[in-house]
Amino acid sequence: MNKLILASGLCLALAACGEKAEQQGAATSYQMNETALATSIKTLASDEFGGRAPGTEGEELTVNYVAKAFKDAGLKPANGDSFMQPVPLVSIEVKGTPGLTISGGDAKPFVLAYRNDEVVWSRQETDAISVDSSELVFVGYGINAPERGWNDYEGIDVKGKTVVMLINDPGYATQDPNLFNGNTMTYYGRWDYKFDEAARQGAAGAIMIHSTKPAAYPWATVDASWTGPQFDMVHDDKGASLAKFESWITTEAADQLFQAAGLDRAALEEAAKTPGFKAVPMGGLNVSTSFENTVAHVNSRNVAGIVEGSEHPDEYFIYMAHWDHLGTDPTMEGDNIYNGALDNASGTAGLIELARAYAGAAEKPKRSVLFLAVTAEEQGLLGSAYYAANPLVPLAKTVGGINMDGLNYYGPTKDITVVGYGNSELDDYLTKAAAKQDRVLVPDQEPEKGYFYRSDHFELSKMGVPMLYTDAGYDHREFGRDYVVKLSEQFTANNYHKPSDEYNDSWVLTGAIEDLNLFYNTGRLVIDCTDWPAWKDGTEFKETREKQLAGQ
Repeated sequence: MNKLILASGLCLALAACGEKAEQQGAATSYQMNETALATSIKTLASDEFGGRAPGTEGEELTVNYVAKAFKDAGLKPANGDSFMQPVPLVSIEVKGTPGLTISGGDAKPFVLAYRNDEVVWSRQETDAISVDSSELVFVGYGINAPERGWNDYEGIDVKGKTVVMLINDPGYATQDPNLFNGNTMTYYGRWDYKFDEAARQGAAGAIMIHSTKPAAYPWATVDASWTGPQFDMVHDDKGASLAKFESWITTEAADQLFQAAGLDRAALEEAAKTPGFKAVPMGGLNVSTSFENTVAHVNSRNVAGIVEGSEHPDEYFIYMAHWDHLGTDPTMEGDNIYNGALDNASGTAGLIELARAYAGAAEKPKRSVLFLAVTAEEQGLLGSAYYAANPLVPLAKTVGGINMDGLNYYGPTKDITVVGYGNSELDDYLTKAAAKQDRVLVPDQEPEKGYFYRSDHFELSKMGVPMLYTDAGYDHREFGRDYVVKLSEQFTANNYHKPSDEYNDSWVLTGAIEDLNLFYNTGRLVIDCTDWPAWKDGTEFKETREKQLAGQ
């Protein structure tokens, strides 16, 4: 049967397959439990694992721990006779504390200081970077989106120049639902898109203005994430086609920069929100910087195991989570280990629990199930991007999947958050499974933060595979919504991408186990059917999937 028309019978398929899955539930000789989940989180987030950075002893400990857990559960290796998929990466680390020197125009030269005012790096594989007197140009949001009739680069040549950009996109800035996606960030609002587009335009340098709300994280997160070794995919041209340098600057540094250029930053940011905005040269100001790099090639690894399907072993459903975090900062005094307990030792531990449950299922899944722990998510979704380009099982045979990036640590909720709600028919399967727990689906509560583009499912989505990405619920069964909102805000402000993201004995993992059972039952609804969930009309991935399934 043509897979492109299978989705038309989704409701009937859900009803028919659902009866079987509901009777079975999470029937398995292995019951997922808080003790086992906590043990894995504590181990992966321990100081011994050193923050699980790719290419470190922490990686060696982590991938061996996950591979052993998969093997002990009874999974088969997904890469021949190995649970490991090698992922070649390049690590580029800035030496010293390079500044950005601003000169030209009518202003006196001044220097933006490393980590206080800016962080700067390069993705070019070279021992030294030097940019001398590159003209500064403000390009608004730095977006070139022809399908939306928007091009911030129209009418200006930025080759050899340095572009200065705003984070997020005009839809968020205006809250106009008819502009981009309104409050919901699009991929055009992401820093990685903007740096890549600057390179496509021929810019020598790219500077992103940080602001906490549109970026969705404070300057401390930028400082932690963009200093130290920066990992990237191995490029055939060694990154020569990328900008020579990329940088974030603080809001205060941006004020200084625009004032020196004789420009009204607030007025220009307002203008940048409107269609037809034209880039503005920054008063004759130039930027110079130079620094040396330590370049190293790292062979990191994804970890993958399979539970074979009983009826359709050549079709696959994926559960995935990233195992890596930010490692250890030797320049930091005191606690300098980024343990990454919630982000994402918890998701990796959940992946192990699901693998154990599937391997011990009373009735084997009809389709095969792939369990995938990916590397270098924190460095730009690199492990999942590599897998998507080099899949261990065909993407055209991958029916869908669920990604886990941070589990519930505060107890059961009446709801489950779907990041990217409405994108695919996987929502319908999740809805049916959630109803059995007396729970409901709610859309992402913070769509302006662009979470759909910030975790590993996105790389598979781009290639056409329908992926479900959830977050913990907000409506606590006992303490209500305000309780969860407060905890969430506290974590983002105090722990996200900081050494303080450590396991705490006060965590209540009953909610995480409830969510894992939900993911299990949702997966079984898909896995034990012959249906192929599709992207919904209007999503950017639907056409790619249809061509993929049609063999184009």
